[in-house]
Amino acid sequence: MAFDAPTRANSRAALHFASNGNFDSVGSYLPAAAGFNLADVSSPAQLDSLPDGVKGLVWIGQCNGVDTKFLNAVRPFIGNEKLFGFYLMDDPDPTGQHFPLCTADNLKAESDWIHANVPGAKTFILLMTMTSSRTPSFKDTYNLANSHVDLFGIDPYPCRTELNGCDYHQVDRYVAAAESAGVPRDNMVPVYQTFGGGRWMDDGGGRYVLPSASQMQQILVRWDALIPAPVFDFAYSWGSQNGDSALAGSPELQAVFLRRNQHPIALNRTN
Repeated sequence: MAFDAPTRANSRAALHFASNGNFDSVGSYLPAAAGFNLADVSSPAQLDSLPDGVKGLVWIGQCNGVDTKFLNAVRPFIGNEKLFGFYLMDDPDPTGQHFPLCTADNLKAESDWIHANVPGAKTFILLMTMTSSRTPSFKDTYNLANSHVDLFGIDPYPCRTELNGCDYHQVDRYVAAAESAGVPRDNMVPVYQTFGGGRWMDDGGGRYVLPSASQMQQILVRWDALIPAPVFDFAYSWGSQNGDSALAGSPELQAVFLRRNQHPIALNRTN
């Protein structure tokens, strides 16, 4: 099943997503301050509360196929005009060696059920490379043919302590690896690194570093050259998850994304 991405000449993504910690204690949608208009939601109440012009991507995170738990998670959102789609899994593991086993058949069953019963809703997963970030590979994982998932997040995180900066070519390597594994570029979702520090360790023996504004612009330019008009783009992460610094705590990066998200063709494309 192929998902036809809309054509937006001379444009970037129309929808912008920043995961985690999207709501404050009174339910206000926080990433709107940086121009994000696709919310990370987990309940119908959160979806209903979104401001006009903001859609919701609903977290599921099960990968057990269409069982009672899955149906109970999805059905409350059917018919909600603010629904964009469902985030089926984060870093699904087809081997069961790193995380609980997640089969392509289970994702296919979930995605097929959503397509049949939730008109217009898209399905999304964030792919995990099965090899080193220096030589990424998504071989024998998930693609359109075996999962029927619509959209696939591709998440190189190029800014690291052991590099003393950022390896922007990592973006090219990840895109090429996903494409060779059966994921067309029209179905890829760029994932931008907006976290660093804390207890996260990278696979090169160092730690991730929160990009500066100039480094973030270089990351964005790299992505724009490869995936100029994705269905949505993804900043990971709005909120801190592991004692790290994230987008919510960086006015400098928020300003970069606000300019970009509000004026999608205004970014300087110099290399």
